[in-house]
This record gives sequence, C-alpha cells and structure tokens, in this order.
Amino acid sequence: MNANPTLIAVGDNCLDAYLTKGFVTVGGNALNVAVQWKRQGYNARYFGALGSDEEAEIMLEAIEQAGLDRSDVEIAAGSSAVTLLADDAGERRFLLESLGVGANFYPKSEHYDQLLEADWVHLGTNSNESLVRKLVTNGARFSVDLSTRHLDLPLDNVPLVFASGPDDPAEPVKPLIERFKQAGAQRVVITCGKRGSFYDNGSELYSAGSVPVSVVDTCGAGDSFIATFLISRFVEGRSEAASLHLSAIRASETCTHLGGFPQEIMPIPQWLLEKYDGVIRTAQRG
Repeated sequence: MNANPTLIAVGDNCLDAYLTKGFVTVGGNALNVAVQWKRQGYNARYFGALGSDEEAEIMLEAIEQAGLDRSDVEIAAGSSAVTLLADDAGERRFLLESLGVGANFYPKSEHYDQLLEADWVHLGTNSNESLVRKLVTNGARFSVDLSTRHLDLPLDNVPLVFASGPDDPAEPVKPLIERFKQAGAQRVVITCGKRGSFYDNGSELYSAGSVPVSVVDTCGAGDSFIATFLISRFVEGRSEAASLHLSAIRASETCTHLGGFPQEIMPIPQWLLEKYDGVIRTAQRG
C-alpha cells in the first residue's frame, strides 16, 4: 500500500427529504464512504452522477464542503437521486426512492482507468453489474455494498462484500456468510445492527459487538462502518478484531448527529415540495 493511498468510492448519492421533520440531508452509501475517508485524513475521491437540476446544486455544495472534488461528479441529463421520507412513531417510511441519473452508474473511461490505479475502490449500493465484473477481470482491489439485496450481483471473485444481516441473536449468521462465499465472494462482512458485526476473511470468522450510544439518527452509520473497516484493515493493517471494533465505534459516532456525515442541515426548499407534490399527496391519502 502506498504511503499516501488513493481511495475512491463509486456510485450512489441522494438528497434525503424528511417530510415530517422539515429538513433535507445529503448522503448515499458511496458518497458517505468517501466523505468519511476524507474526514479521517485520507486522499479520497467520489465518482457519481447528478442531474441538471436544483437538487444537484445542494448536493455539490455539500460535496465541496466535505473536501471532495465536485468536478469528479458527472452531470447528466435527467434528475438527481431523491428520497422522500416520513417518520411514523420513530420508524422511517419511504414515500419515494428515486435513483435518478445515478441508476446503474458506470464511470467515464478516464475515471475507470483511475479506479485501476487506486489503492482501494468501494462500490455503493445498486452497483452496475458490468462495472463489478470488469473490476474483477482487471484485478482491482475493491468492495461492494450489497445492503439487503444480497445476491442481485454476480459475486464470483469479488474481493470483499458488505451486507446487512439479522439482528436477532437467535438467528445464525454463518449460513448467510456461506451463501456469499458459495456465490464467489472472497471475503464477507455482515453488520447486524445492535447485535454487532462479523467478518469472514476466507478462512476464519471474527466478530465484534456494537457500541451503545444515544441515537439521534442512524442514517449513514453502516457507511461509516464500511469506510473505517476498509482503512483499518486494508490500509493501516490492523487485525480483523481490532478493525471490527474500531468500525463499530465510528458507526456509533455517526448515530449522534443528523445525516450520514456532519453537514449543514437545510430546511426543505419550497420548490422541492412543489416538485413532488403529487407523490406526497398520494402517500398522505394512502
């Protein structure tokens, strides 16, 4: 690993509008991971796509304020990714999840070449299947966040996958890990909320508990876990157990503030409410 490694996160971003709370935050798995790398002092980049709209301006401003290069973001004809959420007695309810121009994102050729030169690449949720296979073919060091869409992608020879698992201690995690390994993943990390996390390095299984904290917002906690684990294990060379534990600490810290990373919390713009008025009205009637 280089003395000053380059880490690149690729894929999803999103403008999250919390309708019942009246504010918006900027996030998305890949973007959150890149920001967390930057916050920990690493040479981080974010490759993704935004539309030619007002949502993109909010996103780009947050990306720039986080220390990332806004010129790494591709602008395409269409809409930026937006999620509309309501809060029902503490439970988040999704009224709309639109990936916009970020759907099936594949970076332009010059950016792809830079992925092959990077020390580590992380692909966010809903990753492009062709991108995954090409990175495998080219021998890139990379990981993929599968979230809850566990086997949607072909995983043969994928170096590392992250996924969500059962938080019920009575439900075994090992069968889920074995399914990923049988599908071809070389290493597997499973995060199980308050239950903790598990890491199979291909031959041994490690685990760590979660870190209790007064929760403000769980959004982005898993992304902080991913960013920290990748740095701790594959850049700084900490042990498997130490990497899991430090990642749990960083994830818990993210739960103490709004959004996937510290940012200016903005009220929902009136133009956004008007733009999605039909969706909001339909959801309210439902």
